[in-house]
Amino acid sequence: MQTKASQHPVRFVILVFLAVSAAACGGGEDPPDAGASAPSSDAPAVAEISADELEFGIGPIRGLALGELDPTLAEAGAELFSVKCSACHKLGERYVGPDLSEVTGRRTPEYVMNMILNPEEMVANHPVAKQLFAEFNYTPMANQQLTEEDARAVLEYLRQAGADHPGTQN
Repeated sequence: MQTKASQHPVRFVILVFLAVSAAACGGGEDPPDAGASAPSSDAPAVAEISADELEFGIGPIRGLALGELDPTLAEAGAELFSVKCSACHKLGERYVGPDLSEVTGRRTPEYVMNMILNPEEMVANHPVAKQLFAEFNYTPMANQQLTEEDARAVLEYLRQAGADHPGTQN
C-alpha cells in the first residue's frame, strides 16, 4: 500500500520545506526585554586608554626629548622611509596611507614612534589610529619590525620633511 507522501514526493518535500521555514521565521517580534540591556551593535566599541596614551600613543615610547634636528639621523631615516614606508606613504600627498609630510605638527613625536613600532595595537585601541584606519579604506599599516633607533631615525626624517614638504591635512 502506498501512502500519499510516496505518491507525490515533490509535494511532500515542498510541504516539509514550507513547514520548517514557517517555524524558523517566528512571529517577527522581539521578546519584551530584548535589547533593553544589550548595547547597540551600531555603537563603536571604545577601548579604555589613558590620557597619556591618547596623547603619546600606545607603545614603549614616552618622554622623548628631541633637541635640534640631526641631519645625519634624518638621512638614515630617509633611507629607512624609502625602503620600509614609501610603498604606502608619500610626502605632500595622500596615497595608500596618510600624507606624512606634516605629521610631526599634528602628532606628538612619541605618537609617531609608537605608531611605527606598534601599529597593530594602535589601530585596535587608539581612537585617532582607528579613525585613520577607517578613512584609508581599512588598510592596515604593516609592522615593519623597526627598532626604536630605526623609528627615531624615521621620526627625524619626518621632522625634516615637514619643513620641506607642505602637505595635506590627514
